[in-house]
Amino acid sequence: MKKVNLYEAGEFGEAAFRRLLVHDSPHFKIINFNFRPGQELPLHSHNIEGQLCMMVLEGEGEFLAQDGTLPAKAGDVLIADISEPHGLRAKSDLRLLVTIAPPI
Repeated sequence: MKKVNLYEAGEFGEAAFRRLLVHDSPHFKIINFNFRPGQELPLHSHNIEGQLCMMVLEGEGEFLAQDGTLPAKAGDVLIADISEPHGLRAKSDLRLLVTIAPPI
């Protein structure tokens, strides 16, 4: 069993977003990303099979997709195949929790 408090362990960076590897196993990976306003995880994809879940814990921004953007606010969850282009741009301080299965 493992317990992590993202609000205590996850930091924000002024020059670039910060990431915290919360968990990594053969079954899934969990990463916490923290963004300041204007910072982004650029649109990208992975050439593997699997799925990802992007959950906004705090803040506002927009999910980036190949065909445009979707609003992203606290409580929103985006689920996609990991091969589908995805990303995020923050409009405020934003905490994002990403789960990838199987892990890359």
